[in-house]
Parts: sequence; C-alpha cells; structure tokens
Amino acid sequence: MPQRNCSAPLVLLLLSACATMDPSLGEWEEPSPRFANLQRAAQYPWTDSGNCVVREASNEWPILAERCFRVLERDRVRFRDVTGKCAVASAPAAAAVPAAVALCVFASPAIVTGAVVVIGAVVVAAAIQEGIDAYKRDAARERAKPKAQTRAASAQEPVAKREPKPEGLGRDWLPPVTSDSSERPECRPVPVPHAGGNDPHNDCADLLPQNDFQGWDVLVNGKQFDALVLATRTLWDIKTDNFEKHNQHSQQFFARVKLSELQREKRLAEACGYRFFVGVRSVAHKAAIKRLDPNLDVVVMDWC
Repeated sequence: MPQRNCSAPLVLLLLSACATMDPSLGEWEEPSPRFANLQRAAQYPWTDSGNCVVREASNEWPILAERCFRVLERDRVRFRDVTGKCAVASAPAAAAVPAAVALCVFASPAIVTGAVVVIGAVVVAAAIQEGIDAYKRDAARERAKPKAQTRAASAQEPVAKREPKPEGLGRDWLPPVTSDSSERPECRPVPVPHAGGNDPHNDCADLLPQNDFQGWDVLVNGKQFDALVLATRTLWDIKTDNFEKHNQHSQQFFARVKLSELQREKRLAEACGYRFFVGVRSVAHKAAIKRLDPNLDVVVMDWC
C-alpha cells in the first residue's frame, strides 16, 4: 500500500483529512437534485414541519417553491427583487411586496444573495432533517457496495465451469417483460387520496366529465394525476390558478415554472399508453402554455 504523504509543516491543518482518507472512494460525487433541494429548503421556516418540501423535493426547485410556498412561514421572511426580473410595474415603490413577486423571487432556480432574508434563527424542519439524514445514510451504503460486490464476484466460480441451468427454471428466472404497457404494474391506475390543502382544485378535478375516479387522485407510473377518463385513456392535470389576475411578466414566469413538470407528466402518461391533457381556467393560460410547448394538449375548463 502506498504511504500517505503527511509532512510535518502541514500536520496541524491536514492531520484529520489524511488520517481518514479512503483511496477507494475516488472523486466526490455531485449531490442529487433532491438532496440539493432539501439543503436549500433547510434554510427557511415552514409551518408544516417540512412535509411539503420532502414530498416535492425530487422536482426542480421552482416547482417545489411554487407548490410549497403556501406553507412557508412568510411572516419571518423578507423578499427583495435584487435582479429586477420579478418587478410589478404597477406596484408603488413603498408598497409591500406582492405575493406574486415574493413567489417569483423565492422560486428563482439560482440562489441570489440578499433576495430572500429570514428573520431570526432557523431550526431545520423535522421532516427535512430526516430526509437529509436518510440521503446521507443511503449515500454511505452506495459507496460501500463496490467493495462488497467485488469480493462476491471474485468468490464465484468462472462462468465457463458452471453447469447450464435449464431455461425458465430456478430462482434467477423471471418472466419476460410484456410489451403491452397497460399490463405493467406501474401502469395500472391506483386511486389515492387527493393531495390536501386545496379543496377548490380537488372539486374541479372531481367535476371533470366522465372522470372515473371522482373523489380521488390516480397514481400511474409513479405520478399522482388529478383525474382519469378510462373511456379515452386520458390522464389529466388540473390547473385552477387565477392566471389572468397577474401581469404579463408574471404570467410568463408561472407558465415557464410549471412547464417542465407538465412535460414530465406527459412523458409518464404516454409511456403507459395514456393520453395527457391539461385543464386550465382561462384562454390566456392556455395560450401561454401552448406558446411554450405546442405539443401539450390544453383545454379551457367550462365545468368549474
């Protein structure tokens, strides 16, 4: 084993790092987007112990911010539009920051110094801390796997010396994956309770004509959709935002923030053989989405 070089003049600074260095770990891995979101959210106070953040942490930060903004303890947070990208031209200079501007500032993908300031000390929300700890435990186990797998592989007999196993028999045999996506377990619709906190939104989803899961959301391919019409194999995402109350700049921002999630939902639905539709409340909202992605099917809802 090559000796580690810990020279005397640097002992006080590098002793601990040199003593614990593990050559087998290689370069540090980039943290996952979920872990980065949890760390960022840990800086802020939340009224729900961080449960919304943990639930949405796998999304991009703007989507997480938009969905969990309602449970941010905003009395302790100050927002400053230091970049000028979220300004509302009609707001007086001395007026309080409008909610749309505050969300725009908070949802910025990049952390801008001085844009979001928390008043007082922040204790990391319990659910967020638990999520961070779980990620660290999983990362430690993943780093330990290569050693164990290498030892196990070396202990096995060469492939050439093994006796052939009859095809379709034994513990290692698995049935072939079906080419029919509707037969895959993850593609079978499972009713799940509506996400809480937005009764008007859930009521609108339940009123969708021919919705086969009224009173429920539908879990398909790992994603919770608002409604499903089995007759046309169509999954729905319902948007009940008051889109037209915002100025044009804010409208464009909100449409961009939600675009990537809508595109992801479309991919997940189509991978299981479903169509995907977005329901909105205004022509302006539909036009904003279609400008960004003409391939998305968007319907102005007339039932709610």
